[in-house]
Amino acid sequence: MTGLGAIAPRQFAVTTRAYMAVDDASGEPIGLDDVDTRVGWLLDLIAAAGGELVSRLWHPATFDVLAAGLDRQDRRLPTQGHVAAARLGWNPIYPDGVYVPSRVSRVVTGQVLATLRTLAYRDTAITALSARFDPATGVLAPPTESGAFVPSGFVRGVRRQLIARARRGLGAPAGRLRITDVQGPPQMSAMAQLSAADRQLAQLAVTGDELVLTVKLPTSPTPGGRAQWRSVRLSAAIPAHLHCRAIIDWHLPTLVLDHRGLLWRCAATELVPANDLASAAVAVGVDWSPRTLGAAAITADHPEGLVSDYRGWTYDDRGLGVKLARLQTEGQLLHAKAARLTRLAATAPPEVRAQLEAKIAVLDAHREAVGAKRRKINRELAFHFARQATDYAVDAQAQLIAVEDLTTLETRGHGRVNNNRAAQSARRQAVDALAHTAGEVGIAVVSVPARGSSAQCPSCDEPLARPGGYHTAWCACCRVGGNRDHLAGVNLAKRALLGRNKATRRRGQMPAIRVAEHAPVRKCRDKNTPTPSRPRHRRVRRSLPTLTPRSGVTPKRHVPAPQASVWDTVKPAPPHGDTGSRDTRPSPTPATPVADSMRSP
Repeated sequence: MTGLGAIAPRQFAVTTRAYMAVDDASGEPIGLDDVDTRVGWLLDLIAAAGGELVSRLWHPATFDVLAAGLDRQDRRLPTQGHVAAARLGWNPIYPDGVYVPSRVSRVVTGQVLATLRTLAYRDTAITALSARFDPATGVLAPPTESGAFVPSGFVRGVRRQLIARARRGLGAPAGRLRITDVQGPPQMSAMAQLSAADRQLAQLAVTGDELVLTVKLPTSPTPGGRAQWRSVRLSAAIPAHLHCRAIIDWHLPTLVLDHRGLLWRCAATELVPANDLASAAVAVGVDWSPRTLGAAAITADHPEGLVSDYRGWTYDDRGLGVKLARLQTEGQLLHAKAARLTRLAATAPPEVRAQLEAKIAVLDAHREAVGAKRRKINRELAFHFARQATDYAVDAQAQLIAVEDLTTLETRGHGRVNNNRAAQSARRQAVDALAHTAGEVGIAVVSVPARGSSAQCPSCDEPLARPGGYHTAWCACCRVGGNRDHLAGVNLAKRALLGRNKATRRRGQMPAIRVAEHAPVRKCRDKNTPTPSRPRHRRVRRSLPTLTPRSGVTPKRHVPAPQASVWDTVKPAPPHGDTGSRDTRPSPTPATPVADSMRSP
């Protein structure tokens, strides 16, 4: 139910760490280092059992069953992975003499079924593409069936796998290839998704501003009985920025180990303002730009048609994009150097091989550190962009934010280096952060088709000219133009407003508009975009005062003010802990409505 003041539940994720641990039976405190060790034993058991189960199920019959979605009695497989595995008889096997509770086996089978169900789509695509692949030329024939659509990026990855298989001398297959013929079984991650278990293994309670997790952990790496599984009560603080949120339920976390120890990945359900796509009148279009993370523009649904002032907003990444490009280049160089040393170590004498392996280990450690830096910057960049874009939409009183469909978005035509950098950008993470941040204020985020958004005129739908280079666009017929990213934002917002009543919704995904409709967007002479804050230069005293010094008095020394520079106009970076996080709150809505000021020319 949607309407004025309506609310709707939604789930979000958050991470936290335990600060105290006690034995649930005796109440004696336990060191956090000991807890990390015992959790490591649990994760080792889960990863080993999951890897063995995946290897045992790695054959075409497994994917045939998952594609059909039926068990041996032709009943539909349930959504829960551990229940589906129990019906199919897929149970993990542990070493002799090791006792593992059945609830831990539920965790193992739940994670394995989730991985295999994800790979079932890839198996179907490989089967369809291998029938069209020519191993002699490495070319894929065009599809003959209308329903055999596969994303282009996925097609390129599968084609590379098929070419590599042909180069190894395996030749053309007798029939269609399956995923088991192209690649080996995946490696299972060392994590414990406690959501597949029940209260006998883990339970979560909320006491004030704390989360209390009671979970059974082994007391040895190879527990031999029930006595070697003891319950531990872990206490973790709820992050401060969640204290004022309307959270109605906390779910069992996923336990992982990183360089700092035990990490909880918790999921929670909260109440947020409900959004109604059908009643949206103002939309913000967000276009992903090759030189910055994104740009935005506004389109409004006027009684006489769609209008826009064709002025947009461009995100300032504060130099983080340059830093990401440098770290990416550094990581690629480290990878290339480690690969070269690996080839040399394969034919080197034993004493030289030991030295090369030591150097390879150092390079791998440096590469992991570079990857950790990139992940941290990407997260900060994504949430900072989400906050800025949400504030822009709130100031414009928009009810809808349109983003490009990333499954159809393909970076090409900018050179190998720029294409790689654009493909490695945190667009998916920025979309998730934008959907989370905008949901707090009741603004819906929908995905729209990306093709032609920056190449076609929003008014007449004709190709745009590039009089000033790649970043400019101009339509001589409609006499509109400007930055091509801003025009793309107008097109995206237009497609969202025209298709808001035809959006499709899937579980766990944002609403999507599949068809791009066209309607002319007239240029509005009134200002309909929020004015960005622009700090002024500091006042500078240009000359010394002309004063006549008195006789017998030592004159004062006049020190002129420092000269203003371009850096005085740059906003200082927000304090640590506020940039790119969910702590920051959206700016208040201005008193003057923006959408109501639009008038047709």
